[in-house]
Amino acid sequence: MQDAISNIVNRYDLAGKYFDNEALNELQVYFTTGLDRVRISEIINGQASNIIKETSAQLYEEQPELLRPGGNSYTTRRYAACLRDIEYYLRYCSYAIVAGNTNILDERVLDGLRETYNSLEVPIGPTIRSIQILQDIIIETVTINNIESQQLEIIDEPFQHLIVSLSEKNI
Repeated sequence: MQDAISNIVNRYDLAGKYFDNEALNELQVYFTTGLDRVRISEIINGQASNIIKETSAQLYEEQPELLRPGGNSYTTRRYAACLRDIEYYLRYCSYAIVAGNTNILDERVLDGLRETYNSLEVPIGPTIRSIQILQDIIIETVTINNIESQQLEIIDEPFQHLIVSLSEKNI
């Protein structure tokens, strides 16, 4: 997993260039938002089970057909798998928040997801919706905990990366 720093260093190393103002500005942004990244991660970690519970409750309230016979969360095993996936999205997005880089989402979540979801016939719409709900709940939770509103884009980046990437792939 690369963080923002190693990503910048690698990019400039591969180009054989010294840091320019753009690289220094990227580093400055990463360092100035570091404490907020850690605080957001602490909030997510401390409230993960409630966040997952609320996400699933909202998802199934909006899309109750998922729980009915023939739905993708019908049976205890499938329901548990859905909750497990929501937990994965939350956990890996929290890693990406701390790292200031979405590469881990590509490496650990998105790369193998297509084959897995195709083989299990998992619908992508509810998956994307669960990620949107996670993002909304975390923003609400973090706002309650007095994180400044301009830092909320830190939260948006990994969740939107997952949403866009999943939306663009034919899973």
